[in-house]
Amino acid sequence: MKYLSKVVAAALFGVVLAGCTGTPMNTKQYDSSQYTVVGHSEASATGLLLFGVIPIRQNNRFVRAQDAAIKAKGGDAMINTQVQENWFWAWVLTGYTTKISGDVVKLKTVQ
Repeated sequence: MKYLSKVVAAALFGVVLAGCTGTPMNTKQYDSSQYTVVGHSEASATGLLLFGVIPIRQNNRFVRAQDAAIKAKGGDAMINTQVQENWFWAWVLTGYTTKISGDVVKLKTVQ
């Protein structure tokens, strides 16, 4: 019985650690000759933390917000990026809303 409880504890620990990984937000440095500015855009994405430990669309919200802002203007990337975050609390969950804003650019093709 002791062995089984150790296996269950180790498995639970592994699941918790796996839930704590996220996708990094890609922001590259571009020379002004590499792009044309399409316009300013902003978007937001929300993730939840259920019971304080179970992430629901939590770990990739920065990337989802950035992708939505770029897609809204039909661009390829974003420069002059700003990130804002707000949170809210409910009985069994905490929500985090990330807002990304910046200038959307269209990259020039190399000839």
